[in-house]
Amino acid sequence: MQDNVLIIDDEKKLCGLLARIIELEGFKVFQAYTAKDGLKILKSEDIRVVVSDVKLPDYNGVELVKEIKNVRPNAEVISLTAFGTIPDGVMAMRNGAFDYITKGDDNDKIIPLVYKAAEKAKLNAKPEAPKELADHKYGFDAILGKSEAIKEAVKLAQKVAGTDTTVLLLGQTGTGKEVFAQAIHNESPRKAKPFLAVNCSGFTPELLETELFGYKAGAFTGALKDKRGLLEEANEGTVFLDEIGEMNLDLQAKLLRVLESRSYIKVGDTRTSQLNIRIIAATNRDLKTEAEAGSFRLDLYYRLSVFTIELPPLSQRREDIPALAMHYLSVFTAKANKPKFTVEREFERLLTAHTWKGNVRELKNVMERVVILADGDTLGPDLLPAEFHSPRGAVDSMNMQEVEKQHIIKVLKYTRGNKTESSRLLGIGLTTLYRKIEEYHIDI
Repeated sequence: MQDNVLIIDDEKKLCGLLARIIELEGFKVFQAYTAKDGLKILKSEDIRVVVSDVKLPDYNGVELVKEIKNVRPNAEVISLTAFGTIPDGVMAMRNGAFDYITKGDDNDKIIPLVYKAAEKAKLNAKPEAPKELADHKYGFDAILGKSEAIKEAVKLAQKVAGTDTTVLLLGQTGTGKEVFAQAIHNESPRKAKPFLAVNCSGFTPELLETELFGYKAGAFTGALKDKRGLLEEANEGTVFLDEIGEMNLDLQAKLLRVLESRSYIKVGDTRTSQLNIRIIAATNRDLKTEAEAGSFRLDLYYRLSVFTIELPPLSQRREDIPALAMHYLSVFTAKANKPKFTVEREFERLLTAHTWKGNVRELKNVMERVVILADGDTLGPDLLPAEFHSPRGAVDSMNMQEVEKQHIIKVLKYTRGNKTESSRLLGIGLTTLYRKIEEYHIDI
């Protein structure tokens, strides 16, 4: 089904320009120049994403976010702010907006946001899976592999799961830290309570503080009523703090208080609130070295690392690669509604020999691309990217360019010209994709 997007902006030229940019990506776009007209469209059309200015002639766009959510609870809102009004964008997010973007920024930025917001809106509308299916999806059964390295990590996670101990997960990007965190929660006495994951690198320090701890009415301009933070929302459950090394020192001090006294103070409050949560943290950085250098609190490091589990990179569990690859092959074959594939031995050998710097996440992406590119019922080595076949520099540059061009064309055809989805599948940035389309004179 085509996703509907509503743009609300009293600057008609900008509204029309944004509509054209978003329409070119395959969305159906509605336009409104006042909040009143926008709310009318929301009531009559199934809108998934709203792009709204925070300065409207008939309504405060920041407060409009709440009205939009009242009309369309599953819709996601992207707020447009003018230069100098970024606090309005932050306030809009506190009111429930998906994200904000500053007017005048590169127009490429709006498209990825719209796609992400549309995907989130779809998830909002999906019914919950039956509990037994959810338990399987997020339990230790979801962690595939028989190598000693992964079995040792799972064994440690299973031992600590039934306790209330703080856990620190270490490992490279893409090794499955959130999967482990979810499995630990699902095997714990808290499994019936909330599990909330927070990427500490995805927020500004100010916004992360209010998201975690909440705030009292009057704490800052626009804080009209109390807001519960994620820690409070997860009370009696588990909070997974991913990329904990990105948290600033002031926030680290507040988190330390939570771990030591199970208490916290909301932004703008003077009263201490009690909290009963379990913290699981994760990082791909060497926190101990950073703590000793003063860039991470040493006392917090010791509190977080009571029980440390190191997740092995894929290069240290090569015997698991075929099983993981076949698992993702099965998932994406079903998703693409394609018949079962026969896998050539050389295809499997090349997968096992690859360096996999992006770990399991990279393997998953490669298998998704392979399914897209496959025209027959056999997966051969020709479907794998050029770097799987030859040492660096051994492939003729002209041949490499032609392989890359055909690869990009196939992915663009599969996504029906969706540039953002194509860039994700290709593993390159959106700007890089546009440059290569122009460089290779690709017309899709």
